[in-house]
Amino acid sequence: MDSRNEKLAKNLVNYSCEVKPGEKVLVECVGARTFPLAEKLMEEITQAGGQPYYLLHDDHVRHAQMFGCSEEQMELEASLQRARMEAMDCYIGIRGSENVLENSDIPGEKNRIYSKTVMQKVHFEVRVPKTRWVVLRYPSPSFAQSAKMSTRQFEEFFYKACTMDYKRMDKAMDPLAELMDKTDRVRIIGQGTDMTFSIKDIPSVKCAGKLNIPDGEVFTAPVKESINGKSFCNTPTLYEGNYFDGIHLTWKDGKIVDFDCNIGDKNKLRDIFDRDEGARYVGEFAIGVNPYIRREMLDILFDEKIAGSFHFTPGASYDEAPNGNNSQIHWDMVYRQFPENGGGEIYFDDVLIRKDGLFVLDSLKALNPDELIGE
Repeated sequence: MDSRNEKLAKNLVNYSCEVKPGEKVLVECVGARTFPLAEKLMEEITQAGGQPYYLLHDDHVRHAQMFGCSEEQMELEASLQRARMEAMDCYIGIRGSENVLENSDIPGEKNRIYSKTVMQKVHFEVRVPKTRWVVLRYPSPSFAQSAKMSTRQFEEFFYKACTMDYKRMDKAMDPLAELMDKTDRVRIIGQGTDMTFSIKDIPSVKCAGKLNIPDGEVFTAPVKESINGKSFCNTPTLYEGNYFDGIHLTWKDGKIVDFDCNIGDKNKLRDIFDRDEGARYVGEFAIGVNPYIRREMLDILFDEKIAGSFHFTPGASYDEAPNGNNSQIHWDMVYRQFPENGGGEIYFDDVLIRKDGLFVLDSLKALNPDELIGE
């Protein structure tokens, strides 16, 4: 048993979910590799006075189900999972996939069925708004390979990023959240990017270890029809098992009106953006600050937290920062702005707040990597 799992389990149960006596907690595991952490979670939940429950998934079995699924079948699947989720107070999801491209050959129509049944009715309608939840990926050789690291090197990085001092991060985020709440106009300049939009009157939300592990972002949403300009997503991304790199987007009055990619299937890209009306509008704008994450892992739970990055999200907005956009998709696209990524600037109401990945305002410098690690 890896002793680092004990510390991680304590953080997930006592800090992220704050499990209280008598509360019911669902631990959902994807892949057998996650079982050692799940075992520690069972012990920690019980020690906190909670009632642990578990649900096990296997990627290969799920792939076979989705590849041949019908809408009627997935409606029943959603109703069964929803009943379980509605009985829970907390949810901890551990993703341990052995192949990040496992679902890449599932037809778009099957993904649409899954999105509007299981994802919408279980996760978006119940788990996200009605439970205290946290999700994370578990280290594996394939995950390390995606991150271009040895397994041991990746594990050391993983536990540092996942068990850092999130209370310290939370406090350092306060000035940024306050500034975002006061801001109207945002302009972002960077590699292939020059866009403007408004975040006026849409709340900002700090993410410091309560919902995702690893964590490290402050998010809001753009006013739905305010985005204009062009953007270049310089971070490789996976969505529904499809790999893309170098996504170019053109925005007019909030909507994606043109798109292309350097690497990837443009027809699949079109299929995603044509999923529904909201898929071409944005539901989230966030600034990433995790000091241990400095490059892409090809996993969004890590990549959206990259220090010196921001992400723009075609698709649904969150209830905590609503802008009226609804969609079956929620695709975080990450833009890195350190000099080695082409640099970039973020302006709030014509005031420069971050340049080449580092905050320049005194009130925000505590969020820069060296300051936040504090070692």
